[in-house]
Amino acid sequence: VMQRLQIGPILFREECVFKREIRLGDRVTINLELIRSKKDFSRWSIRHTVIKNGDTVAAIITVDGAWLDLSRRKLATPPEEVHAVFSQMPTSEDFEWLA
Repeated sequence: VMQRLQIGPILFREECVFKREIRLGDRVTINLELIRSKKDFSRWSIRHTVIKNGDTVAAIITVDGAWLDLSRRKLATPPEEVHAVFSQMPTSEDFEWLA
């Protein structure tokens, strides 16, 4: 879909804070939440919380990004398909809209 739309994500910052070791056999889940975004979802920050065995936070990964028009190689406002997905994303308790 992204190739057809000629758009892709670009990351400006990625931070990973490791909390606990994950070992072979651990059950791992990743929770995703939008922590801030422009209303048109052209720029955003997402937090991924990596949980092992259902109750232990193993890592927190935070990324700040935007959308790149792949043909023009410039930042872009995402098309409706992307907007629809982002508008359904869970938001954090401290979520904020960017100006």
